[in-house]
Amino acid sequence: MDLDAFVAVHSADWDRLDRLTKRRRLTGAEVDELVLLYQRAATHLSVVRSFSPDAGLVARLSGTVSRARTAVSGGNEPLAREFVRLVSVSFPAAVYRARWWAFGSALASAVVAVVLGAWVAATPSVQATVGTKQQIQQLVQNDFESYYSENAASGFAVQVWTNNAWVAALCFVLGITGVGVVYVLAQNALNLGLVGGLMAANHRLGLFFGLITPHGLLELTAVFVAAGAGLKVFWAWIDPGPRTRVRAVGEEGRSMVTIAMGLIVVLLVSGVVEAFVTPSPLPTWARIAIGAAVWLVFIGYVWRYGRPAALAGETGDLSAELAGDVRPVAG
Repeated sequence: MDLDAFVAVHSADWDRLDRLTKRRRLTGAEVDELVLLYQRAATHLSVVRSFSPDAGLVARLSGTVSRARTAVSGGNEPLAREFVRLVSVSFPAAVYRARWWAFGSALASAVVAVVLGAWVAATPSVQATVGTKQQIQQLVQNDFESYYSENAASGFAVQVWTNNAWVAALCFVLGITGVGVVYVLAQNALNLGLVGGLMAANHRLGLFFGLITPHGLLELTAVFVAAGAGLKVFWAWIDPGPRTRVRAVGEEGRSMVTIAMGLIVVLLVSGVVEAFVTPSPLPTWARIAIGAAVWLVFIGYVWRYGRPAALAGETGDLSAELAGDVRPVAG
């Protein structure tokens, strides 16, 4: 191929394409011309790559074609704008929509934990099945409290965050089964009730709540939100309503992913509170006040941004152009 002749024949089209892509407004005829020249330039780039080793020409055409492709198809929204939408619309709306499932998860867990804790505290024979008197005394007098301070705070924060993220991830992954989420919640509630019962039986219930409340308010709320999102996917499979079952599960599943991304930050915050506030020398009331303040900020944030977004029809799902087309249904 005669490269000079090729450039001489087509360079005018490339220059014209460059000028069109730089314009902010185009007429209908200019849009048609832009698309046509873009298609030609893409073909020319393929030809040059195949028959010519001229790196300069390849780079020049690649830039022209890339800019023209953006002008024809539209560029992606800036990452910062997507992040702002996630924080101010998608995540709080998805959490708000799952609030009753989360509340149900919290209520059921609280009932199980309180009933088990009261039973353990009042029944010495049950305590004996947990461990020897020496082992229980070691737990209630030393191990439970030292757990929060025996490791460096920064490393402990990462450890706590990882563990809580794993529990939340199980709720997401097992959400479609329904039973899996119930199992995770039951395990969490049983562990909480068992330790609380042992602490109560040894007159350490005040220490128990003084240590778990500062971080537990936000941490458990995040777990219950994850469980609620998982159960919502399960219910979409059981009762999709006017939607097809595949569409219902797909929409709720994508909303669940939005919740998962937001809870990464929420669980990180609860991990920081658990590592730095819970074991701190502050008075118990101050530590609980800090934990309650952080929790109320999260609840207020979801209510402030999630409620109006949900009422406006936001679900936490992907935008229509990203989610893809769906088959119309009645209703």
